[in-house]
Parts: sequence; structure tokens; C-alpha cells
Amino acid sequence: MQLTINGDTFDLDVDPEMPLLWALRDIAGLKGTKFGCGVAACGACTVIIDGLAIRSCSIPVGAVTGEVRTIEGLAEGGRLHPVQQAWMDEQVPQCGYCQAGQIMNAVALLEEVPNPTDQDIDDAMAGNLCRCGTYPRIRAAIRRAAAMMPVPSGNGS
Repeated sequence: MQLTINGDTFDLDVDPEMPLLWALRDIAGLKGTKFGCGVAACGACTVIIDGLAIRSCSIPVGAVTGEVRTIEGLAEGGRLHPVQQAWMDEQVPQCGYCQAGQIMNAVALLEEVPNPTDQDIDDAMAGNLCRCGTYPRIRAAIRRAAAMMPVPSGNGS
């Protein structure tokens, strides 16, 4: 089967029931997406599929029909994505394990809601757990990234 991941086409010889997470990590060699709980409860494995934040541990690779974006696909031309830059500026990571999933969920939020309220942020990020408790820094980083990201034309929110 073929998957488009971060703009590149991958031919993957895998069982269609294999979770996308393992296809990304073990077959495509993209190790940035992390395994957390394996039951879509912690968000460490979050990727973006056609603009939606999806838990890659719980979706079979054969069910993926859109383009997959992983943490490896965010930076362009040697420049960090605004969310990645904001994460560094706000010194969000501590142990760092959940951060790839947190960042991917934040990117999906900001692409859908360019100027989120605190409630928008809390609602969108509620499914991503951080055992270090960096939630205030995560919220600050999302606000900072929102100010850095260009607002798509036609989206006045």
C-alpha cells in the first residue's frame, strides 16, 4: 500500500491492520511519533491526517486515506514551524516524551482555529497528557505560535 507522509510517497509492505504508529516508526523509519498508552488515551502518538489530529496507535494503516503529517514534516527549509519555535521560546519540554504529540495537536488546532481562546486550547489539548504538568507552558506556547502563524485568507476567526 502507498501512504503520503510529510509530502513523500511511501510504499509500505504491511498488514493493513497494523496500527499507523508502527508503520510510521518501524517501516517508514519516522521515529518522532511516540508510543504512549496504545489505546488512544494519552495523545503521545498524535499525527495529523488531512488536517485532523489523530491518534496513530489506534488507526489501522489500511484505514488511512489522506496525507499523514508527523513531527518530522513540520520544519521547512531549516526553519522550525511556529509551534515548534514557540515550544522552545516558552521552554515547554521537560522530559519531552509527550511533546511530539502535543505539538501535532497544537498545529491541528491552530490550522482550524487561528486565534483560539483559552477554552479552545483547553478543549483541544485535553486529550494530550503530560506527566510533567507543563500545561501552563503549553497554553502559553500555543498563544505565542498563534501570533506567529499567518492567518489563512478567508478565515476571520
